[in-house]
Amino acid sequence: MDPKELNQHLFSLVSMFASACWQQIGKIPNQIDGKITKDLKSAQVTIDMLLMLRDKMKGNLTVTEEKFLTDTISNLQINYADEAAKGDNVKDDDKKEEPAVQEKK
Repeated sequence: MDPKELNQHLFSLVSMFASACWQQIGKIPNQIDGKITKDLKSAQVTIDMLLMLRDKMKGNLTVTEEKFLTDTISNLQINYADEAAKGDNVKDDDKKEEPAVQEKK
């Protein structure tokens, strides 16, 4: 791949959004505290921003840039859908088990 075909600023911007979205989907740990959490509402906003960016830049991207952006969005959407289908907004590893309550007889 010719470096001129992929603008480094565009690559950095899309990668920054994608990294944030992977964290929001709960697929990678938060870089600050190392915990895996989910925030699917924020993930949807991030994906929507990438879609808006793609639509606004249509016709101004090289083939390589367009493929990179489209592939990134597609991967995020597939993983978002997978996590949304699970029906919870908290990563299984982070669920706290409540102590069992024993009834007195």
